[in-house]
Amino acid sequence: MKGLIENIIRQLEEVQNGKLWIGGSFNKKLNQVDENLAFVRPLKDLHSVAEIISHLTLWRKEAILKIKTGKGSKTDDCEENWFSNEKLKIQGWDSIRSHYDGTLSELIGLLKSKDDGFLDELYFDPDFKGNYPYRFVIEGMLHHDLYHLGQIGVIIKYLKKTAND
Repeated sequence: MKGLIENIIRQLEEVQNGKLWIGGSFNKKLNQVDENLAFVRPLKDLHSVAEIISHLTLWRKEAILKIKTGKGSKTDDCEENWFSNEKLKIQGWDSIRSHYDGTLSELIGLLKSKDDGFLDELYFDPDFKGNYPYRFVIEGMLHHDLYHLGQIGVIIKYLKKTAND
């Protein structure tokens, strides 16, 4: 049976490309961002859009690794969790966005090969220091995406407003 997996895939796709009740999808928001805007921090202690997308990409890659191998390798303390704008500028906005989009395709491809029973199988999570069912990381990715989607929306709105003032 694949009803739960298909529902998760649908939600992941809608958050990226669909029409959401909560507002704009990632694509709608990110299509407003260019190379200049991507690396601007709205305030000193807040992240840029590029930093957030890089952060989301790392954790999606980590979820993919967990699904493929049964264990993760990263924790919140790893350097890749929040690369600086200076490091990200070397990559460039188009590359950052392309890697982000690619990890979504890879995650969805992996999930399509699973059935609902997979969600109750266990993997080892080094960040939470224990074994957890795959539903924990997969649903967590969806929650994580939504959390940061809201941040990106506020950042873009703030940067556009300050540019017009």
